[in-house]
Amino acid sequence: MKTVVHLLRHGEVHNPTGVLYGRMPGYHLSDLGQEMAQRVADTIGDRDITAVVSSPLERAQQTAAPLAKALGVDITTDRRVIESTNVFEGQTFGVGDGVLKRPSAWRHLWNPFRPSWGEPYKQLVARMMAAVYDARDAASGHEAVIVSHQLPIWITRLHVEGRPFLHDPRRRHCTLCSLTSFSFDGENLTTVRYSEPAADLIPVADKNAPFSAGGAPAEDKPPAAGA
Repeated sequence: MKTVVHLLRHGEVHNPTGVLYGRMPGYHLSDLGQEMAQRVADTIGDRDITAVVSSPLERAQQTAAPLAKALGVDITTDRRVIESTNVFEGQTFGVGDGVLKRPSAWRHLWNPFRPSWGEPYKQLVARMMAAVYDARDAASGHEAVIVSHQLPIWITRLHVEGRPFLHDPRRRHCTLCSLTSFSFDGENLTTVRYSEPAADLIPVADKNAPFSAGGAPAEDKPPAAGA
């Protein structure tokens, strides 16, 4: 029996001061982010999706809302898919113009493998995969969507593909309102697929977009053995 669990990153956030907002309250979608969320609903709202799960953060809930409305289902809030913690939350993050210019911040950067500045990657993967498996079981034979955040989605993808957690954040293939889709045959993960329903809406200046604003082709990869 085939089941698909889509990990959907939220849309663009209104963040005029450019802070690392993390789990801070009050950060909602921009007008463009609302348009991205609607684009996702317009693109996959006719799929056989029986469950929509969301992080409790406002930007994720707002991204989930148009899709849930199109499908006629309620949003299930799951704290396990929330953004990762980060000691730099609430600050601008940069070498020359942010918190990294202060030596007092350097003590948090000693171990990029864990990482030393935030939630351990292994802990993040454990909670995300538990949520994925529960969504898979709840939508058995159908599809489910989990609205989460870039880092949790990307680290989960690295885990199922058997790749190292250490990475360059600028090269994450997890753009705004992108879908990282896990296909299961029964309980076995068979395929990882990446796509960008709102590719043409992603600002060219978005440094986290590894593809051009013209859009990226869908990308399929096999999971690691035993994932």
